[in-house]
Amino acid sequence: MCKGYVGRKDTKTCVGKAEQKMYRKIARLIVYKEIADDGILKETAACIRDFEEQKAGQTETVERLYVQVHKLLDLATAYGFDENLWQAYIAYLLAVTETPFSLLCEKNGAAEGSVNVFAKNDFGIFRELFFYDFAELEQKLGINCFSVLTDYHSIPKKAQHFNKGVGDKVKELQHALKETKNEEDVFCAVTGFYKKYGVGQFGLNKAFRLVGEGEEFSLQPITNTEIVKLTDIIGYEQQKNTLVENTRAFVEGKKANNVLLYGDSGTGKSTSIKAILNEFYDDGLRMIEIYKHQFHQLSALISKIKNRNYRFIIYMDDLSFEEFEIEYKYLKAVIEGGLEIRPENILIYATSNRRHLIRETWSDRSDMSKDELHRSDTMQEKLSLVARFGISINYSAPDKREFERIVKGIAAKYPELNGKEEMLLAQANIWELRGGGLSGRSAQQFIHYVLGKEQ
Repeated sequence: MCKGYVGRKDTKTCVGKAEQKMYRKIARLIVYKEIADDGILKETAACIRDFEEQKAGQTETVERLYVQVHKLLDLATAYGFDENLWQAYIAYLLAVTETPFSLLCEKNGAAEGSVNVFAKNDFGIFRELFFYDFAELEQKLGINCFSVLTDYHSIPKKAQHFNKGVGDKVKELQHALKETKNEEDVFCAVTGFYKKYGVGQFGLNKAFRLVGEGEEFSLQPITNTEIVKLTDIIGYEQQKNTLVENTRAFVEGKKANNVLLYGDSGTGKSTSIKAILNEFYDDGLRMIEIYKHQFHQLSALISKIKNRNYRFIIYMDDLSFEEFEIEYKYLKAVIEGGLEIRPENILIYATSNRRHLIRETWSDRSDMSKDELHRSDTMQEKLSLVARFGISINYSAPDKREFERIVKGIAAKYPELNGKEEMLLAQANIWELRGGGLSGRSAQQFIHYVLGKEQ
């Protein structure tokens, strides 16, 4: 059994020349056999095999290898990798490959079992690949691209330009693998990583969107989520506290409710949801954004995520239904009312400008209709959707005094606006009278306008 996640100290290790057949190593994988055929590892191995078996000449081999180098550089740009890009890639591969073994470790960590024999076989191979020596190949082909990749110095980037959270986790695993001496050490490092962070896209990313139709949908990571905190939202303390308390109970495995945030436009409903994700991400919270036209896929989505070791919020932004729309029926069945109980690791959070989500008219409240004998019954069916959200939180537009407090709160974050409070408030009043309105969004847009002029 592993005693910890941290690897042992070790000097730099290099695989011997006699063991340099990369494609033969990959062929011996058992637990991780399903690594993508079009991935960098298998494509690189195929290039080396074809060259050594004289199925491809030097020029063709170099061209094919450069394609894989380009993919490595793209990966490094996307996740902020540097130092040894090949080792970062091997660590990334271990972090994202979902197998029955890795999914089990995600829930329980390292455990006793016969599968560990096969897993350690694979980890020994991955360690050899991690320390793979490209020197002989480069000498034969007259290239040095892999030497450059093993000592890579990236250009500094702003955090929002790459998925910093993913990159930092992979680097942590990379550094742990660098200190391993054998497959036992790799086993401890990797299974510890799975237990700590999880595996695959859910382990590395915080937010996702549904892509595809019918049963063929997939979950696409959203890598440029906004870094916002609840403290960035000025006011609405009671609303934020209610949202935090419910979400904290959820991630702690306690009973929690679905939540509807409703109210005026621009008051911080969507921003509150984003802030909740950032606050509880380290506690295993993940968020999946879904749109109204995808509600018929809700049941399939829930089946896909219900057994994972995470807490999922299915997020529906700006939710509302017109009179002719029936998608709310799918949502009602999923929230409460179907035969299958909603899994305990899934909640639904929605935002809407409408209190009851459904468009209402005065005639809706009467049974007098040309087409229906009991129209009010139909409206009650639609309005019952709101009742299935256990918590409804109202975000109403601020009054004049609260609006000015929001403007001052946002301006306080920017040193260049210090000492200009009187001027800011005067201009803010003009801004909202011209059409901005009294809202947190309008205040933020006004500050952006002022900063644009200042800069």
